[in-house]
Amino acid sequence: MYVNDECVLKFLELKSKRNYRFIVYKINDQTQQVVVEKLGGPRETYEDFASSLPPKECRYAVFDYDFITAENCQRSKIFFVAWAPDGARVRSKMLYASSKDKFKRQLDGIQAELQATDPSEMSFDIIKSRAL
Repeated sequence: MYVNDECVLKFLELKSKRNYRFIVYKINDQTQQVVVEKLGGPRETYEDFASSLPPKECRYAVFDYDFITAENCQRSKIFFVAWAPDGARVRSKMLYASSKDKFKRQLDGIQAELQATDPSEMSFDIIKSRAL
């Protein structure tokens, strides 16, 4: 599995420049490489992010979650989401599962990980609880 250079470049922009709220990645079937599918602007919400994941196809994604701690400090945590819905093809699920760790290692700065097979497994409440 090859990771397109743009994937890492856009992630670094999300991490350092905060140009994006989220990035959705997909594996291109023809070239067998991970590519950027969608970039979410800094003003987009978690709902925008969740709705950008297709209901019957696997994806990787990163989401930059901003929050305020109990000590009133502004923080952010970058989540890696492995999206493998129940309705996705078995071959696709296996491909995404087998290449996840290699891809995630390319994205230096991931602070939390979620694996989800339906939207309830990656609800905003789960993100909030994992961030603290």
